[in-house]
Amino acid sequence: MWTRPEKPVALHPSQLQIGIFVWLDLSWNEHPFFYNKFRIGTAEEIAKIKSLNLAEVFYFPNKSTSQPLPLARQATSNQTNVASPKREPDARTAAEIEVVTAKDNLRLQQKDTAARADRAWEKAARQTREALVGLSRTPKQAGESLAELSRSTATLISNSTEVLLHLLGDKGGEGPQFHALNVMTLSMILGKASGLNEDELADLAMGSLAHDCGKARVPQHILYAKSRQKHEEDFYRAHCDYGAEFAAESGAFSATAISVVRNHHKFPDGSGFPPAGKADGSPLTAIVALVNRYDRLCGPEAPEKTAALMPTEALATIYTKDKGKFDAKLVGLLVRILGVFPPGTLVQLSDGALGLVVSPGKDSLRPKVLIYDPELAKNDAPVVDLMSTPGIRIEESIRPSTLPADVVAWLNPRQRLSYFFSVESIKST
Repeated sequence: MWTRPEKPVALHPSQLQIGIFVWLDLSWNEHPFFYNKFRIGTAEEIAKIKSLNLAEVFYFPNKSTSQPLPLARQATSNQTNVASPKREPDARTAAEIEVVTAKDNLRLQQKDTAARADRAWEKAARQTREALVGLSRTPKQAGESLAELSRSTATLISNSTEVLLHLLGDKGGEGPQFHALNVMTLSMILGKASGLNEDELADLAMGSLAHDCGKARVPQHILYAKSRQKHEEDFYRAHCDYGAEFAAESGAFSATAISVVRNHHKFPDGSGFPPAGKADGSPLTAIVALVNRYDRLCGPEAPEKTAALMPTEALATIYTKDKGKFDAKLVGLLVRILGVFPPGTLVQLSDGALGLVVSPGKDSLRPKVLIYDPELAKNDAPVVDLMSTPGIRIEESIRPSTLPADVVAWLNPRQRLSYFFSVESIKST
């Protein structure tokens, strides 16, 4: 359980030992660590701190698992001779400068990648919202817009070596584009991992973006009701057929994409709706049905009309309670893509730090984590890739309700999570 550190206590670097939760009162480029508050885990880290030639460091007793060493006489006399707790930049060794430079470059690279994903989402969100709102009014024009976005997305993803998922920042507001883009993003990543070709990915993008477009014909009081009478539930479920009608009228959707829209609530085991017939057997429909279920569990419109689940809980629900409804291989692939701690999960690290998972890693247990540091703006806070820091691991996921309000506000794991992708292009030889 994460607890807020109490007031830090000053101590001499000679008193450090493994288990001390330390605070280095230095800026990002003045030390070689990923962040300046952490629990010391190795003798090497102690040596690095001592090499900074600080007169004092600070530590948090309640987050430390050991006590400081006694203060030696030599350290006491040296302490009175040091004019400043920070040494000048030119006193650093070339090796330290190289480490700090590499760390700074990594942070800039991470910020640039996240910013590109954010800008791409903004552009896609505008186009998606306009198209989804217009599909019931001007179906041909709206269909062409969705087709353009779907084809360009499919081409980009198909011709890339790696597709990376990113949790986005504050995307407040309402509109059909939030859920649509989430489902499209995860569906395309899952489709790419499943081996779909570019044409199949384009159909998958069309079907996933427009899967809920039929809700435009459902009255708002029915759409957002916490409970429904049978006739209201029938009306709500008809959004699948309404959406298929809109898609067909546009002339821009293939038969496969229309089937995705109609059957995105139809599970491979035959359950779900619409009730007529079995699932269409299309891998594209199976992907969207699975992803739609996951995002709805995480979102404010959970199918059970309960509070939104944490991403870890949503994934666990699908894996345990819903596993029989879906293709087992797809479920396993989704777990590998999102990781055990999916984006949007609050976590406590083994060094005592608190963070927000912002991107999965290649290892399902080692994602990229935004580190909580209230002294920094969120955009300037470090993102630690746990794949590159073998000494640090996730100890547990944290419920937002157990944290102080100001901590939750800083981390801001919104009730409606928004994520998008970036790609690494295939390099020509």
